[in-house]
Amino acid sequence: MSGAQAEPGRVVDGGAAGVGGPVATDVAGPVATDVAGLVATDVAVDELAFDVTELPGGALAVLEAVLMVADEPIPAVRLATVLALPTIEVERLLETLASEYRGTGTGRPRGFELRRVSDGWRIYTAPAYADVVGRFVTDGQSARLTQAALETLAVIAYRQPVTRGQVSAVRGVNVDGVVRTLAARGLVAEVGTEPSSGAVLYGTTGYFLERMGLGSLDDLPPLAPYLPDMDSFDGVDDAAGEHQ
Repeated sequence: MSGAQAEPGRVVDGGAAGVGGPVATDVAGPVATDVAGLVATDVAVDELAFDVTELPGGALAVLEAVLMVADEPIPAVRLATVLALPTIEVERLLETLASEYRGTGTGRPRGFELRRVSDGWRIYTAPAYADVVGRFVTDGQSARLTQAALETLAVIAYRQPVTRGQVSAVRGVNVDGVVRTLAARGLVAEVGTEPSSGAVLYGTTGYFLERMGLGSLDDLPPLAPYLPDMDSFDGVDDAAGEHQ
């Protein structure tokens, strides 16, 4: 009499008395489901190793922290991805913060506000304080430029009009913040857009010539031959996704 043969993935039970043969029990389905569930849980934990609601201040504080470092409007769906929360919940939190900053209820108005701009959200100085902030920025123009600012200004002066991406490629570091500082001090300004990528082009201003004691850009010392040709950096803005 031949022994019972078990198919792969099946467990053979000797059966109860009176049953005419071994009973095959299919266990592959439940086991596979349990394993898949464990793997999915591990992946979820790896993707986000914290719960924003358990951090100090909860989700509202976490959202503020992210918005404080944003240099452009951030869509709610992107914020939702970062916080691992539903988009509708993040939208509600954003509206709560915007209302809080306006001083709605018992709170005082803040010196900044949260605005929905285009398809994203960003923190801005409140318009009521524009004159004071402008005075502060103007006074700051008398401060000496850092080495990074001077190097960035030199690249713009000698190779204008150029994009931030092109200047970054020359210097080997991101110059977004430095360019904003130079623009705030009136030394550089937007002069157009790069046709192929739509990136903003920057050039020096009349104030730059005045501060440098120059009659025109032709009076700049002959440094240009030592700088790379901007044509060699064509396409850097396309790769970086730089836009207005």
